[in-house]
This record gives sequence, structure tokens and C-alpha cells, in this order.
Amino acid sequence: MNPEADTPLLIENTHPRLRLDEEALRRLVQCVLDAEGRTAAYLGIILADHDTVLDLNRTYLAHDYLTDVLSFPLNDDTAGAVDGEVYVDLDTAAEQHETYTVSFEEEARRYVVHGLLHLLGYDDATDDARAAMRHLEDRYLGECS
Repeated sequence: MNPEADTPLLIENTHPRLRLDEEALRRLVQCVLDAEGRTAAYLGIILADHDTVLDLNRTYLAHDYLTDVLSFPLNDDTAGAVDGEVYVDLDTAAEQHETYTVSFEEEARRYVVHGLLHLLGYDDATDDARAAMRHLEDRYLGECS
């Protein structure tokens, strides 16, 4: 993907039927970046389907299973401006939102925040790290929505 030079935040919906409010997503992402004291050199939020996310998971991570969100840093410097892409599986959000008694939109926004947190340098490799990320997701979904 080649973002235009004057567009540091690109939101692209490639899903054949499901949609999210792109302006609300833009505000959410900017709010998280502001709260974290960071900027975006380029940040792509791609709203996709099962097939797209599964293909990316297989191709780039050698994982042969569905996942809700994938983050790909384009620059390893996590201290500088964020440079990367977040692929959100809207099909998973549609399937899972009732399990967590939230709307489809809130579940999908959680995936966006989760993916963005990964690009900001957070990980969820341990129980403590997962809990810390979940706390930040809850915080930003509350403050930034």
C-alpha cells in the first residue's frame, strides 16, 4: 500500500458488506496517539474480512488460523512516529460482539485499539502484559469513544 504523503492516517474498508464510521475511527486513533504522546508517520487501518486476515496470518506469520487483528510495523523505531498497518477482521467482530455483550462497532474498535497498541510497542505475550493491554483498551474505549 502506498499512502499519499499528506495522509498519515489512512482508513480503508475492504470488507464486502460490513462498515464502520470512519470519522469515529479517525477520532479514536488520534485520541490514543495523543494520550500516548505519539504521532503517526503513516498509519493504515484496514477493515477486512476473514479471508484477508487469514491469508496475511499465513503468509507473514506462518499461523494457519483466524485472528481478530494483525499489526505490521513498517519501521522498527517504536520511540518515533508510528509507522505501520493494522488489519481488523470485521467478520470476527460480527461473530464475537454478542459474546462480550457489546455492539459490533465497539468490538471492532477494540481490535483497532489493540492493533494500535502493538504498533506503539505494547505486547501481550504474558498474562500480565495481556492484562495491561486490556486495561489500556478499556481506558481508551471509554475516554476516546
